[in-house]
Amino acid sequence: MNRISTALAHLLTAGALLANAAVATAQQNYPNKPILWVVPYAQGGGTDAIARPISIKLGQALGQTIIFDNRGGASGMVAAQAVAKAAPDGYTFLVAAGNTHTFSTLLFSNPGFDPVKDFSPITNFAIIPNSLVAHPKFPANNLKELVAYGKANPGKINWASSGNGAGGHLGLVLFAKIAGIQVVHIPFKGAGPASIAVLAGEADMILANTAVFTAHIKAGKLKALGVSASKRMDILPDLPTFAEQGYPIETASFYGLVGPAKLPQAIITRQHDEIVKILRSPDEVKRLSDNGAYPVGETPAQFVAFMKKEVELWAPVIRDNNIKPD
Repeated sequence: MNRISTALAHLLTAGALLANAAVATAQQNYPNKPILWVVPYAQGGGTDAIARPISIKLGQALGQTIIFDNRGGASGMVAAQAVAKAAPDGYTFLVAAGNTHTFSTLLFSNPGFDPVKDFSPITNFAIIPNSLVAHPKFPANNLKELVAYGKANPGKINWASSGNGAGGHLGLVLFAKIAGIQVVHIPFKGAGPASIAVLAGEADMILANTAVFTAHIKAGKLKALGVSASKRMDILPDLPTFAEQGYPIETASFYGLVGPAKLPQAIITRQHDEIVKILRSPDEVKRLSDNGAYPVGETPAQFVAFMKKEVELWAPVIRDNNIKPD
C-alpha cells in the first residue's frame, strides 16, 4: 500500500470513528429537544384520555416536552405513514392502536407502510374494553331491549364509530350479525367526534373504549348498555357484560408507542424503561383503572406478538363480512 492509500485509509477510519462518536454523544445527551407523538385520531378521543397524561409524565422524566400531533383520518394511515418515514433519531413516535397496527394490514392492500418492518416497538400502554353507550333518550336500556327495538325498527338505529374497519365498527358488525338486527353505520374520524355526535343526539349509540365515556356516563349524559369484556369493570360495577346478556362478544382498544424502524437500541430501552415505570406507579394504575383501562407495559417483543394476535383475531371478521375502508 502506497503512502496516499495509507493516508486515505487512515482518514476513512478516523471519519468513521468520529461519526460513531458523534452518534454516541447524541444518544448520551438524548433528549435535547422536544419529542413529537403523532396520534392517529382526532383530539378528544380515547387516545388522548389514555396517552396524553403518560406523555406528560414521560416528558417530566426525560426533561423535555412531548408534543401531541393529532392526525385523524384515513384509518390511521396518515399518522402511521408520517412516522414510518421519519428519521430514527428518537424525536418522532407514533401512538400505535388498532387502526394503525391491526386493521390497516387487513383493510388495505397497500397502506403505505409495513406495521412490523417499518417501526421500532416500544411498549403497549394499556388495554381498554369497549362499552356500548347510547344517548339518554334512546329507548333501549340494555342489549335485550336494544335487539327488540332493532328487530321492530330495522335500519333505524344510527350507530357511530371512529371509522370503517375500526374496532368499534367490527364489534358492531359482530353484534348486529349475532343479534339479527340491521343498523346504519356512521363512521367518523375518531371516537372523539363520534361520541360528540351521540352526546348531541345526532347518532343513537357507539361502541368504543370506556375511557371516552366514563365521565359522561357518571354525569348521566350517556347511558351504558353493556361492556364487551370478560368481566365487569370496577369503575362501572353495575354495567353487565355482553356475555351476561346473552352475547359473548369481547372487543377492546389498545394504545402503545412505536418509533420509526432502525431506532437505536439505547433510545428504545430508555423510552421503554421510563414508560414502564410510569405505568407501574400507583397513581397511574389508579388513573387507568378509573378510566376502565388495564395497564400493560410489555417488552417490545411482547408488544409485537400481541399485535400479530390481534390481526389473526379480526382477519376473518373483515374478510367474511366484506368490510371496506373509508
